[in-house]
Amino acid sequence: MSHKPTIEYGIIGLGRFGYSLATTLAEAKREVLVLDSSESKIKQIRHLTDNAFVVGELSKETLEEAGIQNCETVIICIGEKIDVSILTTLNVISMGVPKVIAKAISVEQGKILEKIGAEVIYPEHDMALRLANRLLTSGVMDYITLNDDIAITEVKINSKFVGQSIQQTGIRHKFKLNIIAVQHEKNTITDITGDIVLKENDIIVVVGNNESIRKFEKFLTGNH
Repeated sequence: MSHKPTIEYGIIGLGRFGYSLATTLAEAKREVLVLDSSESKIKQIRHLTDNAFVVGELSKETLEEAGIQNCETVIICIGEKIDVSILTTLNVISMGVPKVIAKAISVEQGKILEKIGAEVIYPEHDMALRLANRLLTSGVMDYITLNDDIAITEVKINSKFVGQSIQQTGIRHKFKLNIIAVQHEKNTITDITGDIVLKENDIIVVVGNNESIRKFEKFLTGNH
């Protein structure tokens, strides 16, 4: 595998986030090196970059062979496999890559990644907040899938919850949903605390798995 001395971006892991990132950068005519263990995922992106390689393991030797050390910025998109995420980040940093960004799915994971020298991003959380603001400002009720099982949706509050605080509603405990925004008239609250009282016509934005969202909506409409 031979490469130019410097490649702008290296992306390790072609999950939904990594694939979207690689596609966006490649379509913007940026030079991108992509690594993943799945041959089918690498095939999907080969039309956008010649530097797309299947790697069975993410050892330092494998990363060097692929040319990761030639990248100016490397983004590690393996948040779900925490041990692999941390070890790969360590390897990439030790290879002298100037800028290393790592995806985290929890604050604890993020703290470890920061300690070993990576910049940390929380794409699911950040995307959820951005979508919440977009949904609420557009005034359109919507439902957007974040990954295969997790979704974010707007729900209009009815009489079952009017006058109750968020803690009293028990939405998190009963339905395993997190409220990430509340719209009251023209005000949007994203700093959610349990003592916020829900009022008539309030709209809440919740994030959770699809089944939990369906159960919650059935409860609100009385079909449960």
